[in-house]
Amino acid sequence: MATIKIGDLTVGGRQKVLIAGPCAIESREQLLQIAREVKAQGAHILRGGAYKPRTSPHSFQGLGPQGLFYLKEAAEETGLLTVTEVMEPEELDLICKYTDIVQVGARNMFNYPLLRRIGRTDKAVLLKRSFMATVEEFLLASEYILKEGNHRVMLCERGIRTFDHITRNTLDLASVPLIKKMSGLPVIVDPSHGTGRSDIVIPMTLSALAAGADGIMVEVHPNPKKALSDGLQTLDFPRFKELSEDFSAMAKFLDGLDEQRTHRVSRESNLS
Repeated sequence: MATIKIGDLTVGGRQKVLIAGPCAIESREQLLQIAREVKAQGAHILRGGAYKPRTSPHSFQGLGPQGLFYLKEAAEETGLLTVTEVMEPEELDLICKYTDIVQVGARNMFNYPLLRRIGRTDKAVLLKRSFMATVEEFLLASEYILKEGNHRVMLCERGIRTFDHITRNTLDLASVPLIKKMSGLPVIVDPSHGTGRSDIVIPMTLSALAAGADGIMVEVHPNPKKALSDGLQTLDFPRFKELSEDFSAMAKFLDGLDEQRTHRVSRESNLS
């Protein structure tokens, strides 16, 4: 399995990675408050949307370059790595300057010119699965980046559209071990977008880890009801603290299972 080194963090190894932050950067004060909280609770990477693709053109579209400046400031204060979404090739150079990881959102998974352009950088990439993409289409999209020479790619399962409307999407956890087996790339799961419901983000986080995810990405806001984007799926600070504690406990448990599996395989190999 491939691992990706980003600063002092290794993604795809034994450590499980926790990515957290607001769906959209709303202000300097909002982002710094969230960054300090998620850092205190053990997050490794701060997420925050500076450019926000929205279904409605009348919805909040993000702060643009100003949001990138705030993201950089939050990273410098807390020591967190950062990830934000790129929507257009013209934005890429600026985003690469201010963040550690470039995210390709679900709407742009099929944007092949953008994928090729990202593939010609050496920046770590978080490629999200489109809500209407098969696993094969998802893996082929990653090949557009890999083919250009950038092998620092993480794949993100964030739910697919099905006939059920009780959740925003259907989180396809069966894809996690399949994608890892077929691609060898690290896999991150986004239970916030995958469910659209904050009340089930924690159990789906634990399920994703059990399925083999290398990390989790969740949305956090001090007051989700007032969030300018995706408040229904966003955790407040007490719920995020609960998630981080459960995340750590599950990661420790799974690490123990891996050690047992390694010892068993070694013992069986010696006997043969």
